[in-house]
Amino acid sequence: MNYRGQVLLFGCSTGGLRALQRVFAPLPANFPWPIAGVCHVREKGEWLLPELLGRCCHLPVKGALEKEQMQPGHLYVAPPGYHLLLERDLSFSLSVDEKVHGSRPAIDPLFESAAASLGERVVAVILSGANGDGAQGARRIAERGGICIVQDPATAEAAEMPSAALSVLAEPQRVVLPLEEIAPYLCSRGAEADG
Repeated sequence: MNYRGQVLLFGCSTGGLRALQRVFAPLPANFPWPIAGVCHVREKGEWLLPELLGRCCHLPVKGALEKEQMQPGHLYVAPPGYHLLLERDLSFSLSVDEKVHGSRPAIDPLFESAAASLGERVVAVILSGANGDGAQGARRIAERGGICIVQDPATAEAAEMPSAALSVLAEPQRVVLPLEEIAPYLCSRGAEADG
């Protein structure tokens, strides 16, 4: 695959499903970027996140698989019990390394691996969540020239995660938006890149 455009990543936990539905439902079927992310989930029990997102999205949604390459216009979700890592060729690695912030999957491993392998091509979205996971990874993305979109904590069901990200990010690498403005911003950026 010769895709060389932007890659969209996301991270969330408490309140994340509703936030993800609000962000991804409005994206058109021809949205040009590949998307992958982490929502903190229990390691045991039924895993419904891809199905629940798929019901409201125009994009195909699936759990990420080992060595699978991201495709533009597809949305991938980290499976329970594995950290999701992203390689330079846009293939996934699944890791059973120690939990981060008490979670596996965790957001920081994905963001940090993407920052190291893709640098300024990364656009990351940090949504509602009840701990600081994602902040360290967001800082790495910013350091490598990527962009971090942070949900305005005032619009988050759990403000800790976006607040932690904001505490380590500075302009111009951060964009702070109310939840309902994130999808239009992404559509605008995607259209610019695709045009």
